[in-house]
Amino acid sequence: MSDPNRPSAAIYGASGTVLTEAERAFFSRANPLGFIVFRRNCETPAQVRALVGAMRDAVGRPDAPVLVDQEGGRVTRFKPPHWRQAPAAGRFAKLASNHLAAATEASRLNARLIAAELLDVGVTVNCLPVLDLALAGANDVIGDRAFGGDPGTVTALGRAQAEGLLDGGVLPVMKHMPGHGRALVDSHEKLPAVATDLATLEATDFVPFQGLATLPWGMTGHVVYTAIDARPATLSPVVIDRVIRGHIGFKGLLLTDDIGMGALPGRLGERTRAALAAGCDVALHCTGEMAEMIEVAAAAPPLTDAALARVAEGARRCRLPQPIDFGALSARVDQLLTAA
Repeated sequence: MSDPNRPSAAIYGASGTVLTEAERAFFSRANPLGFIVFRRNCETPAQVRALVGAMRDAVGRPDAPVLVDQEGGRVTRFKPPHWRQAPAAGRFAKLASNHLAAATEASRLNARLIAAELLDVGVTVNCLPVLDLALAGANDVIGDRAFGGDPGTVTALGRAQAEGLLDGGVLPVMKHMPGHGRALVDSHEKLPAVATDLATLEATDFVPFQGLATLPWGMTGHVVYTAIDARPATLSPVVIDRVIRGHIGFKGLLLTDDIGMGALPGRLGERTRAALAAGCDVALHCTGEMAEMIEVAAAAPPLTDAALARVAEGARRCRLPQPIDFGALSARVDQLLTAA
């Protein structure tokens, strides 16, 4: 399935709370770059630690990246009572409308708390910050997951969140490039098409990504921008080359959003090949369904030299976390948000 000495250009999920023997054997053969965990995989901290360890053991790499979407609010994989319920980004946006400095502090501290919980169970990459804009009339798939509709505020709060994650030894993944906020349908189900002109996109949607272009990892959105190309960003060499790598200036590791989402056409293998050919470094597949993973693996070659270099650069960007008083930081976040 792949060069045994080089990870393949894919990230996979698992079906449950422990690896099955079939999953262990598949991961060993396919040798993906890393893994992603979802709510179905998370019961207790000890159980998640064991699962993450088993994933890394399967590929023989103790540093294999393990990802999660731990945003806070409605997108939360690690839930109470074992983990803190982090607030949604919209809470920080509300605070920022009157107290930007307080909102920035709260965003960074909140992310530092999230990072502490993730690193405790071995998760080293968080799919944050969401840098999409929250815009009136759009589908609510983004909604309060965003830091509001003002590009400057989104940039400031997203930067603070990314710094908080890095302070905690967790890599951030900015998403969904080059902007999902105008989508009128949910890309989990259908393909959104945004008809906004390029000049407006450059002055609004693209701004937060451009402001955080030095982050080590990023994720595409399954959205068509008709002013640029007829293909969704994930499958578009035009969007990736001219906008994401060009105008935005992102040089880091570029992941697809979940390659299994309803927005994309064709079979999973076709999607994987098209995304990697378009310029994505890694195909992300999330369902944990074995037949689907086998199809993706057949289409996912070993990581390119450029992608490997981007992975290594991301690892260098991770900081050694300093000890924190979790309770005190949590209380400080709550105190700041009460002013909203």
